[in-house]
Amino acid sequence: MRFLKVYIVLLVASSQGMSAQINDEKNYSKVWVADNGDGTYKNPILHADYSDPDVIRVGDDYYMTASSFNCIPGLPILHSKDLVNWELVNYALQKQSPFDVYDKPQHGNGVWAPCIRYHDEMFYIYYPDPDYGIYMVKTKDPKGLWSTPILVKEGKGIIDPTPLWDEDGTVYLAYAFAGSRAGIKSLLVLCTLNSEGTLANNDDAMIIDGHENEGTIEGPKFYKRNGFYYLFAPAGGVATGWQTVLRSKNIYGPYEKRKVLEQGKTSVNGPHQGAWVKTQTGEDWFFHFQDKGAYGRIVHLQPMKWVDNWPVIGADEDKNGIGEPVASHKKPNIGKIYPLTTPPDSDEFNSPSLGLQWQWQANPQVYWGLPGTNGHYTLFCRPLPEKAVNLFDVPNMLLQKFPANEFTATAKMTFNSRFDGESIGFVVMGLDYSYLKVEQQEGALFISQVTCKSADKKALEIGAKREKLTVKTFYLQVKVHEGGRCSFFYSTDGTKFQSIGVDFQSREGKWIGAKLGFTALREGKVNDAGSLAIDWIRFNKNN
Repeated sequence: MRFLKVYIVLLVASSQGMSAQINDEKNYSKVWVADNGDGTYKNPILHADYSDPDVIRVGDDYYMTASSFNCIPGLPILHSKDLVNWELVNYALQKQSPFDVYDKPQHGNGVWAPCIRYHDEMFYIYYPDPDYGIYMVKTKDPKGLWSTPILVKEGKGIIDPTPLWDEDGTVYLAYAFAGSRAGIKSLLVLCTLNSEGTLANNDDAMIIDGHENEGTIEGPKFYKRNGFYYLFAPAGGVATGWQTVLRSKNIYGPYEKRKVLEQGKTSVNGPHQGAWVKTQTGEDWFFHFQDKGAYGRIVHLQPMKWVDNWPVIGADEDKNGIGEPVASHKKPNIGKIYPLTTPPDSDEFNSPSLGLQWQWQANPQVYWGLPGTNGHYTLFCRPLPEKAVNLFDVPNMLLQKFPANEFTATAKMTFNSRFDGESIGFVVMGLDYSYLKVEQQEGALFISQVTCKSADKKALEIGAKREKLTVKTFYLQVKVHEGGRCSFFYSTDGTKFQSIGVDFQSREGKWIGAKLGFTALREGKVNDAGSLAIDWIRFNKNN
């Protein structure tokens, strides 16, 4: 009978245009799933901070990467079979170089908008570090080990690289400038690379000055179609801009340009900066981000078609020739159906390796924390860095992205403190932050809410009234409401939760969204230290 039921589901799915979803035993998020299960999807497809997304198709597989800034590991690698259901499978950067720089938090620096490409059976990612230039990493297996970064083009303020391998064997690289470092911006420039794609030649030429009509133009993505060279480039600023497309029969121009996607009458601000992908069945789709404040830059998927060799993205309801974002749409037709898949959020910490949802604020050190085989992840209490006045400069913070617009995150943990002055925290981190702090003083444990406004400007923390804890195993909880408002709770039995402190309005970090996670600190240095054993963290919908 079970096999008959499966057969019937498959038959119904086929008759409905691949609309059904078959769930295997794999877990998926309880707080955000873009696949509606009826052959349609909702935007955003990722309600998480995968900013500056770029996507390619290789055979029947789709791969995405995104900016990671100073969050380590960096350059996330996501995989999908249908453009809607995405799994986080790897990172291309396990540590970020120069190591002596990124061993300390470098908020807003590091990996800016990357570009992933596949050429001659090799995956490439070109990514910029605005303080050093354009790097490249490569691999034959995107789920495996990526190569050591190579500095392809040195230069302060050179950003947003996008390569193109032309039919004649020439390798081109288009890029932009960060005004904060280069002193110039809103320009797109083209140079060539050596045949290996590892070194830029000194033949740079400007192909567009975006000061006229575009405000700021940056983040180009290079494509070639029907004899035209195309540059898809976001313009008008991160939070309020639009998508511009340039085209020319000559790679050096002159380029025509057209606005192809804008907010219009929708609620999706600044829809731009992403990737054009063609499915194996011939459909065209476009990925872009939306800057949503504390949630970061979340990812949307738009239908796309070509008219007179110009892309039309989204829905052109008012017939002005410029598309607007869709809230939901029929899923891409890729010829098959696949189970629901999402990036991870909940974690039982049962693996001897750290889950891919977790990142640090700097290059990790082995003595910050360790997984084990006892179903816990252990964070060790470390002293605050010299001159640090708050958590903003603390590298050993175990954090993950907000996974949805609303959710409840609950963590079970045990604080194995050894000395007075040791503390652990369950933190909502950003330019402003707030956390539940449990600390040992006079041999006893106390819990309180601690908040810091303008942490990036060296502001001091403000603590609230402390309450005594009579157990060392407890449950900490945060409820995130629409708009990023956070309420904190704690429990000693996992059943009855008590409100603590006041509501906190979460805030984005430096070019990233707010993050949620753990910290373990102490006063002074010792030859041993207490630790936090995290049993699990679970994300659920708000009650």
